[in-house]
Amino acid sequence: MVVARRTALGELVLRGEAFGEGLPVVGLHGLTATRRNVFHGSLLLARSGTRLVTYDARGHGDSDPAPRRDAYSYDELVDDLEAVVATVARTPPLLVGVSMGAATALAAALRSQVEAAGLVLVTPPALSRRDEPIPVDELAAALEVGDLDRAASLALPAALAPRWRAVAHAAVRQRFARHRQPRAVADALRVVSRSPLPFAAGDLARLELPVLVVGSRDDADPLHPLADARELAAAIPAAEFLVEDEGRSPLAWQGAQLARAVLAFAERHGLLSRGR
Repeated sequence: MVVARRTALGELVLRGEAFGEGLPVVGLHGLTATRRNVFHGSLLLARSGTRLVTYDARGHGDSDPAPRRDAYSYDELVDDLEAVVATVARTPPLLVGVSMGAATALAAALRSQVEAAGLVLVTPPALSRRDEPIPVDELAAALEVGDLDRAASLALPAALAPRWRAVAHAAVRQRFARHRQPRAVADALRVVSRSPLPFAAGDLARLELPVLVVGSRDDADPLHPLADARELAAAIPAAEFLVEDEGRSPLAWQGAQLARAVLAFAERHGLLSRGR
């Protein structure tokens, strides 16, 4: 899947994949990740009556860098999502966003730039500003020079439980290795990590579409505190909330399990029939 965009700053191409037929489900990955980090290779949704679409955000994975090194604002990410949806979806899609992708999807729905059938917000960013939990500039510098081992180490917060550290380091290093242009990822990291949320917390009360918020427990994912996910869910009328059982790895790390949760959510709200 290729989506070519002409913006005020220049042209860029977003690249992704689409599988299956039915309700469009558009997956948006997190900062420094790629499209493979939404459902981790699971095609369960594509085999279950949906058209599963995932794409690499500008500067990430196989997509082009932004036309200018600072052009990674949420406004630009929302515009990219709007272009992808216009290309691949004939009916309102279910948006599944992880972290940065969750903020992008939520902003697109609140601004009515994308008519969404529903939202699944996985490990969403905090509603209030927090100190940087990782050394952003050091991490960006390591990515720029291609030092993936150091970058993976810097990306792991000190609060990460020891039992998760080895598997998380391996997963993050693998994620970084998938980027065609690491310098562009470094640029995106510097901009997005210091950007305000692209919506006001007070706007959440006017959401009138089905929403599922998926959190992660703090021992495995201290970058996305569970309390932040609960706070977001509480601010959205009738939002559903889901978190993995104690001692289990986060749903955000388990593609098939997350896909099952998304499918069950879509079935509960009668969304699958809308794509037929």
